[in-house]
Amino acid sequence: MTNPSPLYGWYGDDFTGATDTLSALAEQGRRALLFLRIPTPEQLIAAGPLDAIGIAGATRSMEPVAMAAELDEAGRFFAGQGVALLHYKCCSTFDSAPLIGSIGAAVKALRPYFQNPFLPILGGQPNLGRYCLFGNLFAAAGIGGVVHRIDRHPTMSVHPVTPMAEADLRRHLTAQGLERIALLDYRNWDDGAEDALMACLATEPGAVLLDIARASDLPVIGKLISQRAQAQPMLAVGPSSVAQALAGLWGVQDEVAGARAVPDARGAPWRRDGPVLALVGSLSPVTRAQVEVATGFAKLAIEPRRLLDDAAYAEALRQEALRRLAEGHVMLITERPSQAPENAGSVAAATGLLLRGIIAQARLSRLVVAGGDTSSLAVKSLDIWGLSYRGPLASGAPLCRTHSDDPRLDDLDIVLKGGQMGPVDFFARATAG
Repeated sequence: MTNPSPLYGWYGDDFTGATDTLSALAEQGRRALLFLRIPTPEQLIAAGPLDAIGIAGATRSMEPVAMAAELDEAGRFFAGQGVALLHYKCCSTFDSAPLIGSIGAAVKALRPYFQNPFLPILGGQPNLGRYCLFGNLFAAAGIGGVVHRIDRHPTMSVHPVTPMAEADLRRHLTAQGLERIALLDYRNWDDGAEDALMACLATEPGAVLLDIARASDLPVIGKLISQRAQAQPMLAVGPSSVAQALAGLWGVQDEVAGARAVPDARGAPWRRDGPVLALVGSLSPVTRAQVEVATGFAKLAIEPRRLLDDAAYAEALRQEALRRLAEGHVMLITERPSQAPENAGSVAAATGLLLRGIIAQARLSRLVVAGGDTSSLAVKSLDIWGLSYRGPLASGAPLCRTHSDDPRLDDLDIVLKGGQMGPVDFFARATAG
């Protein structure tokens, strides 16, 4: 018996953010699984019937040519799965640039597979403190922090790789090659949303930017998307608010008895025995504050250049981490770069090798990854093929479980947190049983 087609597909432009969409779907009761690469037929069979299928990518840190090759393959896969809606999940702060992580390049690669004339771009996610008004993006500095226009945000305006110098998302995305972006602002959501969209689509825009100023905007937008996605497969762009907007609109497919091989993680024991290993990448002010107040960890600094150039240093660091893990929790902290890293891919590979070496000899209860594209790429290098949702932990940073053919990595708790996510006591929550 073949599995029914999932209704919803999503491709995360980074590893940590992709799990936020996973949690948004799972908390709606959707059967969702996030794969760390395009799955094999055997992995799809192991997953069983799914309502939503995701792939965690790394296009946020790629150049357009590499993005095109990656996303062409992904688009072909999702189209072959028969998804009604493909969500290109970008960061909620839309940090991207013409030459790195270009959202325009992503749309160009994926659009041939999803040719619905309505291409919605959702410009906010209120539960994370992200708001879009008249096309301009605003973001809180940390969960519950002061809200800034994105080009004046204390972190995102000075991001070392993709600084946000433009708050108007139409201008920001036009610079990345997206043309004829129309805007439906938040005033349309109280009344006449359908008529406003019909008039907008009559002008044949290349994409439609949709304001999100409050959580109550989401159901209105979701209805507009759902009606058109079921008529013709659709591409949508935005943060996890795309999944949130569709809550309650698409029915969960009937489960095939006995076919679901991925168990409901919420019914599993909360955490297996063993210490917690945390990997902290380049620190935003939010993550830096979380690290400073974190207790109960042996904190070990990673010097990226030495990790690349000195095998003896890498081995000594591995041995020290193993020694400390025998005593309790360990936090590996990479140095904060003074500028954009020139060899992020090499650092990620070296960090991944370090993690592999540690995990090969230590039985962990939980792996926590906080901030930094390098950290995300390092975890992608591990022999984990999928993630499912386990339960809530912090907004934007859910507790997940791993799926792997390696017994040491299978059924491991994992938490993935972007640099701006989580309360100041995040690490205390992450180590709680």
